Amino acid sequence: MEVDPTRICELLVGLPDVNVLGVIDAAGMPVRVVVETRGPRPVCARCAGAALIKDRPEVELVDLAAFGRPVRLVWRKHRWECANDSCVVRSWTGEDVRIAATRGAMTDRAGRWVTRQVGEHGRTVNELAGELECAWHTVNDAVIAYGTALVDDDPDRIGEPSALGLDETLFVRVGPRHRQAWSTSIVDVRAGKLLDVVPGRSSVEPCRWLAERGDDWLANIEYATLDLSGPYRAVFDTMLPDATQVADPFHVVKLASHKLDEC
Repeated sequence: MEVDPTRICELLVGLPDVNVLGVIDAAGMPVRVVVETRGPRPVCARCAGAALIKDRPEVELVDLAAFGRPVRLVWRKHRWECANDSCVVRSWTGEDVRIAATRGAMTDRAGRWVTRQVGEHGRTVNELAGELECAWHTVNDAVIAYGTALVDDDPDRIGEPSALGLDETLFVRVGPRHRQAWSTSIVDVRAGKLLDVVPGRSSVEPCRWLAERGDDWLANIEYATLDLSGPYRAVFDTMLPDATQVADPFHVVKLASHKLDEC
C-alpha cells in the first residue's frame, strides 16, 4: 500500500514526474487538477547557457472523466529564457508529450482514448464530446491527429485484395444551406474491410487512389463491384480494365423495380 502523499497523487492523476499543486472543485464545473512537471533545470539549446524562469503560463487540457465527473488538467508550464544576453534564443516553453502534444487541447491519454472509441467501438464524436463536456472540434481534432498517425504507421493495412468495391456515402451537410458533401468508400469486398475513404463521388479521387497503388497491386484485382454508378464504372474501365465488374444486387433490383413502375 502506497502511503507517500506525493506518490498517491501521482497514481491518482496517472502522469509521470508531475507535482499535483491542487484541485479546484467548483459546483457545476469539471474538476480541475493543477499540475507541474518536475525535473532538472534545462540549458539553452543554442549556447548551453543557464535557463531562467521567465513566467508560468497555464494550459487547460480536456482529460478523461474520473469518478463520474468531467476533468480538466491545468498544466502550469515553465517558460524559460536564456541567461546569456548575447544569445539569439529569446525564450522557450517546456513541453512533455507524455502529458499532451504541443498545442493540443486534450491530454495524450484522452486523445488516444477518444480515437479508439471512434475507430474501434464506433461511437460518435458528438457522444464523446458530451461525455467529456467539451467542444465537438476538440474531440474531432484529436481523432484526426491520432488516427492519421495510426494509419501512417501501418502502410500494410491495405493488403492485396482480389475483389474491390466502390460506394458513395453522404458524408456531411456543409454550410447554412446544408450543402451535401459526398465521399467514396473503397472496400476489400472479400474481406469485408474498409480500405480508405476519398472525397467526392466522381471518378477523380478513386482513380488517383488506385494509381498510387502501382501496377502489380492493380493486377491482383479480379473483381470490381459497383452500384451501377457511371463515374465508378469509368474508374474500373480506366484503372482495372481486366477486372470483372459486378453490379450490386440491391441496386439492380432497385433499378428494375423503378423501370417497372415507369412502365
